[in-house]
Amino acid sequence: MITIGQLADYAGVTIKAVRHYHQRGLLAEPPRDASGYRRYTARHAVDLVKIKTLAEAGVPLARIDELLAAEPDRFSAAIIEIDRQLRDRAEELLRTRERLAQLNVGDRLFVSAEVSDYLDELQRLGISQRLIRMERDGWILLRSVAPRLAAGWVADKQEAITSHEFQAIYLEYDEAFDLPPTDSRLPALAERMVRWMANRPAPADPPSAEDAQLAKLIAASVGAVSPAWNRIAELTGG
Repeated sequence: MITIGQLADYAGVTIKAVRHYHQRGLLAEPPRDASGYRRYTARHAVDLVKIKTLAEAGVPLARIDELLAAEPDRFSAAIIEIDRQLRDRAEELLRTRERLAQLNVGDRLFVSAEVSDYLDELQRLGISQRLIRMERDGWILLRSVAPRLAAGWVADKQEAITSHEFQAIYLEYDEAFDLPPTDSRLPALAERMVRWMANRPAPADPPSAEDAQLAKLIAASVGAVSPAWNRIAELTGG
């Protein structure tokens, strides 16, 4: 007869594990002796080793009791089934790891490579994170509701960002976010924006009225509140 501590040592588990197996009904719990201690036999030790072996092999605890009582043929069939389930689980874990790895690429998980490159360029130019987040959220939404339109618009943005004048206008627009709507610099910025747009070549595939409406809806859904930007939109007719 052995104590619970000796039993745990023989099987290579903790006393806590032995008690857990008792609670799960996997290992019979002997009655206490006159001194109040539980005394275990070699049978308990053998059963505990079997439980530990199956658990370490990945067999769910809920299936261990069934396997311990199974005939050899049923035991083999159950092990094959559990092995298949473990392989399926391993494959799902691998897919999860791949998705987690994709998260490390940041915006590239949610937007196209072209949009991500464009956002990287805004970062390089010194555009605020606030405006970059707004741009990103707008592209995510646009890609979802109108992927064809998104592809055309990002090509236009990539071409525009190569212009030094556009870069300067965009930086000034970004900085205007916190200005009061009565600031005297806003009309000059609006005029500069209109002049730059007027001097651009006409796009091969100009946006339709529906496209323009969609752009406004997306901008409204992801934009932050800025009275100064609202004033600029009024001045430019945007």
